[in-house]
Amino acid sequence: MQKKALIVGISGVIGRALAEQLSKEGWQVYGLSRGRGEVPSGCISLTADLTDAPTVSAALQGLTPDAVFFSVWARQENEQANIRVNSAMVKNVIDALGERLSGAHVALVTGMKHYLGPFEAYGKGKVPVTPFREEQGRQPVENFYYAQEDELFAGAKKYGYRWSVHRPHSIIGYALGNAMNMGLTLAVYATLCREKGWPFIFPGSPEQWNGVSDVTDAGLLAEQLSWAAQSAQAANEDFNTVNGDVFRWNWLWPRLAAYFGIEAAAYPQHMMPLEGRMQEAQAAWSEIAQQYQLREADISKLASWWHTDADLGRPMEAFADMSKSRKAGFSGYRSTLDAFTRLFDRLKQEKVIPE
Repeated sequence: MQKKALIVGISGVIGRALAEQLSKEGWQVYGLSRGRGEVPSGCISLTADLTDAPTVSAALQGLTPDAVFFSVWARQENEQANIRVNSAMVKNVIDALGERLSGAHVALVTGMKHYLGPFEAYGKGKVPVTPFREEQGRQPVENFYYAQEDELFAGAKKYGYRWSVHRPHSIIGYALGNAMNMGLTLAVYATLCREKGWPFIFPGSPEQWNGVSDVTDAGLLAEQLSWAAQSAQAANEDFNTVNGDVFRWNWLWPRLAAYFGIEAAAYPQHMMPLEGRMQEAQAAWSEIAQQYQLREADISKLASWWHTDADLGRPMEAFADMSKSRKAGFSGYRSTLDAFTRLFDRLKQEKVIPE
């Protein structure tokens, strides 16, 4: 019988890549979201306010999935609110499905903030030694990722499903209207620099510019999620999920610039956050969108300046080890430069950025 997958947060950069991967493998994919974004072709869209338990229960009535994948997050004003809201979304879905999850697999996507702490705690505590390894455990700070994990674990005990947790770094993949999308943000930034003659300045910290880093291709994460849902070796385990190569931004930045036919500006040796430099970006992008007949003129639906600033502004080196995943049988790999250029090519094909 055809396997059924429920993706919670299907319209995001992770959810979209996972839907495409599972559909290619022959799964019937259901997507649960707030209904604000496009659902990939062939998927069945379910709409609910994930913070409202009755509406979630109504949306999932009659569905018995073989696997459930959580890739959902709603930014709140502080970490206490993040914990309350984001853990409730996981709990509401798990409780709505209840006994129908018996024998199924439930996967949760979190990220490197598991090791670094939430945005407001960056650099304030003792950061684990790089590369980050799953055995290093949790930081002694409040973190909505931990609260989501706790709901996942509690549901497994109550309903008898197996679980996995996946921790990607910055996601490089295709989606519009997503709040955590460095690849698209940098594509928009580079396009603005090319079209308006602005300097293509690396906005982040010296530690990120000079230190070792990695990122996660959304397609690679989708492959790992699919593998974990079907592999006995992945049951009840947590896994880092990164491309498998490492780089320094001082190497990658000029290569991204070259793709767009521009020169990378000299690094100023201090942070130059995008959010503080992009006041004219909306008006400039509207002109570019009209000139090239692009599909989206509202830059706020494309670029997330604050999130890219947070990723590139970390005051410490951050990259992860993939040994645990490799030893369990997952051998996926991506070249990071190729991940960026493939995304940029697709953005051109979809008329999101100009040729």
